[in-house]
Amino acid sequence: MKNILAVVLPLVLTMGGAVNAGSPVAPFESSSEFRLQGRIDELVLSRLNQLNIAPANSCSDAVFLRRVFLDVTGTLPTPEEARQFLGDNDPDKRRKLVDQLLERDQYVDYWTMKWCDLLRVKSEFPINLWPNAVQAYHRWIRTCIRENLPYDKFAREMLTASGSNFRKPQVNFYRAMQSREPQAVAQAVALTFMGVRPASWPKERWSGMTPFFSQIAYKPTLEWKEEIVLFDQDKAASEEATGTLKAAVFPDGTPARLEPGRDPRAAFADWLITPKNEWFARNMANRVWYWLLGRGIVNPPDDVRPDNPPGNPELLAYLELELVSSGYDLKHLVRLVLNSSTYQRSHISTTEDPKGEENFACYPLRRIEAEVMIDAICQITGTTEQYSSIIPEPFTFMPEAQRAVALADASITSPFLEKFGRSSRDSGLESDRNNRPTASQRLHLLNSSHIRRKFETSPKLQPLLRSNDMKREEVISQLYLTILSRFPTDEELKTLDTYSKTGGRGSSARDLAWALVNCPEFSYRH
Repeated sequence: MKNILAVVLPLVLTMGGAVNAGSPVAPFESSSEFRLQGRIDELVLSRLNQLNIAPANSCSDAVFLRRVFLDVTGTLPTPEEARQFLGDNDPDKRRKLVDQLLERDQYVDYWTMKWCDLLRVKSEFPINLWPNAVQAYHRWIRTCIRENLPYDKFAREMLTASGSNFRKPQVNFYRAMQSREPQAVAQAVALTFMGVRPASWPKERWSGMTPFFSQIAYKPTLEWKEEIVLFDQDKAASEEATGTLKAAVFPDGTPARLEPGRDPRAAFADWLITPKNEWFARNMANRVWYWLLGRGIVNPPDDVRPDNPPGNPELLAYLELELVSSGYDLKHLVRLVLNSSTYQRSHISTTEDPKGEENFACYPLRRIEAEVMIDAICQITGTTEQYSSIIPEPFTFMPEAQRAVALADASITSPFLEKFGRSSRDSGLESDRNNRPTASQRLHLLNSSHIRRKFETSPKLQPLLRSNDMKREEVISQLYLTILSRFPTDEELKTLDTYSKTGGRGSSARDLAWALVNCPEFSYRH
C-alpha cells in the first residue's frame, strides 16, 4: 500500500474540504439558490447582517445526506440509500429524509448514547452504578427516547423518583454521582437540567438549593448491589421538630414553602419545569442545537452564566419558545433545526472572521465520535469489534454484532474507543468526551494491524474488489458511495486512472478503500 501515500492519499486530503476551505467545492456545495426556511434562518441571517458576514452556500445533496445520517442516527447511509437519494429529483426529499431518520431505531440508539453521556451511565469508578443498574437505567432512557416522552416529564420522573435502582431505573440519577452530599447532588441537578457549573454560582445560592436534596436516603437490600433511593420522612420530621431544617430558596431567589411530609424534590421539580423558568427549556434548546451543530448558542452548552451570554439571544429565545409550545417535544425541536437552511449550509466559510463560525455562517466542522467512527468502519467492511470490561460481573463481554453507539455502559470499552476519546461519563460535562484529533489516532488508522485486518478480511469489500462482473468505474463509484456517501469527481477519476496503471485492479481498489477511510472527509462531520 505504500505507493498510495504518494498518489491517492494526497488527493483525498485536498479534495476533502472537511479540513481545507480552499479546496474544490463541487462535491460539497449546492448550486441551488439559498432560501430562508423559517424563523431560525431569519434570526441567524439577521445577526450575520449585523456583523457584515455573508453566510456560506447551501451544502450539496451528498453532504446533507451524510451529515444528517451522522447527526440523527450516528451511522453512514448504505451505498443503496446514497444512490437512491442522490438520484431523487423530488425538491422535498431532504425534509422527507429527516422524517424517515427520526423514526429509525438507530436514532433511538444514538440519542440514547448522548443522554447516557449527560446522565453519567457507568458501572465503575468514579460513578458506581454497577452493571444491573446500568442496564435498567439505559433501557429506561432508551424507552423514553423511543416514545418521545416530553422533556418536562422525563426530567420530573428522574428528580422525584423513589424505589429500587433495579426496578425503578429513574432513581439511578441520584446514584450516578461522585458524591451523595446534598450540595453535590444539587450541583449535579443544576448542571444536568440548567447547564450551570458549580463555580458559576455563589455559595449562598447553593446553600439555598441544597435543602431540596438533603432528605434523600439510600438503603441497601438483601439483593446484591440493589439499593432503595427514597425520601427520608424520619429525617424530615426530625429536622422540622428540632428546627434544624435550613430554609430552601429556589435559584431565582424565590423562597420555597415546603409542606410538612412532602418530598422537597417534588417542590423543586415543579419550580424547574414551569414554562416561565429561565433555565430549564432554554438549556435544553441550547443543548439540542449544540448536539446538531457542534457549537452551542451559549457555548460551552454546560456553562450558563451571566458573563457567558448567548451569541444570538433572539435565536435561543425562539428555540426555547418552540420547545415549550410543542409540549416539550424534543423530536419537534430536532426536526425544526434539521430542516433549517442554517443547518444545511456548507462547511466552507466565506470569511476568516471567527465571528462567522460563532454565529453559524457555515456548518461547524468536528470529528465524528469514537463510537460512530468504529461503527462506520465495521459497517463499511462488514466486520465486528470486541468490547469488554475489567469488572468481573454480568455483561463483561458483549455480542460480536454489538454497535458501539448502543453500548449501555461506559465501563465496557475497547482500545479503539479509549484512543479516540470516547466519553468517560465521569461528570456529565461535554468535556468528558475528547474529540480532538491526535497523532496516535492518525497512525492507528494508517498503520495498525487492527484496521488493516478489517480491510484484508472484509466480507463486504473483498467480493467487490475481486468482482469480474463490474466495470472499474462501477467499483470506484461503489467504494465512494460506501465510504464517503458520494460519487467521485472527474479529477479524482483521472488521478485514480493514473494510479491503477501502476498495479493490478484488486490492489488499486483496496488501496483506494484504505485511503478514503484515512482522509479527513471520512473522519469529520462537514
